[in-house]
Amino acid sequence: MKLLVLQHAEAEHPGIFRKFLSEDGHDYDAVELDAGEELPSIDGYDGLWVLGGPMDVWQEDTHPWLVAEKACIRDAVEGRGLPFLGLCLGHQLLAEALGGSVGPSRTPEIGIMDVQLTEDGATGVIFDGFPEAFPCLQWHSAEVTKVPAGAEVLATSPACAVQALKWGPRAYSAQFHIEIEADTVTNWNMIPEYADALVQAMGSDGPARLERDLDANIDALNSLAERLYINWLQAAAQI
Repeated sequence: MKLLVLQHAEAEHPGIFRKFLSEDGHDYDAVELDAGEELPSIDGYDGLWVLGGPMDVWQEDTHPWLVAEKACIRDAVEGRGLPFLGLCLGHQLLAEALGGSVGPSRTPEIGIMDVQLTEDGATGVIFDGFPEAFPCLQWHSAEVTKVPAGAEVLATSPACAVQALKWGPRAYSAQFHIEIEADTVTNWNMIPEYADALVQAMGSDGPARLERDLDANIDALNSLAERLYINWLQAAAQI
């Protein structure tokens, strides 16, 4: 496969998925929209991945490229049926691009936390082989408040009802992060918006605590990431 990957921060890349893609011989082009890189045509790509970032979906005045990005997502998913994976901001952008709504979280989630599969999630393709509840990295202060028409909610948590979505046969997204690597917290804490949110949620020792929590869970998280990656490829092959 050849994927188009849309990034919104240099440090927020496909993470451990890069290793899996390389091992399987897949290729991807990464475009960093926040750095002014131009959004390319999706012609010739076999899938679209949209990653996280410190901006919010409604900040189109500050980040005008969001308008074109949402149109690209809508064209890829709704217009062309292209396989899609969205993470964090990418999850929110998918929801809004397809007619849903996103707003500030009542309770921001930051830390290694569990999410719970819904019945649709437990019986579907993308979380096949997952336990009903599993750990993941949360680092968000916005959330999907209204799902698009026709979407299925695949996972949830007490503070965030829409933790994962499916739309159509091949579009999936998650509010949480599963692509993380051993240095993810260190790298993301260099992003001012993320650092401020982390300290506000976990206190001045939050960065050190979160790094310890990540270290204690990294093997399990990477195993889940590989399973989700395999499942996404299977879903992408469906017609």
